[in-house]
Amino acid sequence: MAARKDRRHEHWWTTSWRPAMGWQYLVVCLFDFVLAPVAAGIFSAYTKTPLVIWHPITLEGGGMYHLSMGAVVGVTAYGRTKEKISNDSLPVGPTEAPTAVEPDPEK
Repeated sequence: MAARKDRRHEHWWTTSWRPAMGWQYLVVCLFDFVLAPVAAGIFSAYTKTPLVIWHPITLEGGGMYHLSMGAVVGVTAYGRTKEKISNDSLPVGPTEAPTAVEPDPEK
């Protein structure tokens, strides 16, 4: 519960940049591989011109965009998983400092 209260005070960008990167990558891929090829075909049929094949923009330059976004999304997903694991293992409420175990004086 304490960790959740602290999150409310974080800036929105701190908590939202990872999902924003994933959504941005999804939108770019949908445009480049679905919407633009379909729009090119519809435009070609509407104007009665020869079909011009759509070449995905993000595959220009050897697909470095997809490699870099794969790295960004992959590393951030791994980092978020590590954060969740470490936050889940933290105590939620107030805790006492560990006390040293004193040896039994009778032994």
